[in-house]
Amino acid sequence: MDQSTRLRTTIICALFVAMTAILAQIEIPLPLVPISGQTLAVGITATILGRRFGALTMIGYMAVGAAGVPVFAEAKSGLSVIIGPTGGYIIGFIFAAFITGLLLEKTSFTLTNAMMANTAGMVITLLFGVVQLKFVVDLSWTKALAAGAYPFIVVGLIKAFLASWIGITVRSRLEKARLLPNTRMKKAV
Repeated sequence: MDQSTRLRTTIICALFVAMTAILAQIEIPLPLVPISGQTLAVGITATILGRRFGALTMIGYMAVGAAGVPVFAEAKSGLSVIIGPTGGYIIGFIFAAFITGLLLEKTSFTLTNAMMANTAGMVITLLFGVVQLKFVVDLSWTKALAAGAYPFIVVGLIKAFLASWIGITVRSRLEKARLLPNTRMKKAV
């Protein structure tokens, strides 16, 4: 990757970190874990940028928040959020972005494939979130699932669809403008 491509890719990833921070502030409060726009941003990011740059963007998002910039839901920040009850979701964003992008790169960037990939990403995020919630708050598995997964399934599927539709639409336009780094998987010969 030449220097200008590297700079453009860094700027694009930084813009997606900013988008994630903005969407994180859109939320519906619930007792332990709010419904926020963060997961929508993760899906859009992975659908547009693919596995490598999607995961790197989410690592950047977590690092910026851990460093004290108020980018997490409710304008929170710091390591205490990452090791707290909702930190598993933030950690899960990295893996969700990677798997979502990987599934799309291994298949094709279509709305149907994006919906399946984003649904898988949603499940990964919820799994990480529930596991950390269970242990940090000392809940039973039943209570952790009731507080940390079940309320988010329907909304998560809606966000998976929106992330897929927005992501595929924007990705195709960015590809036409030649503004995206190459995220296609190389076929073995």
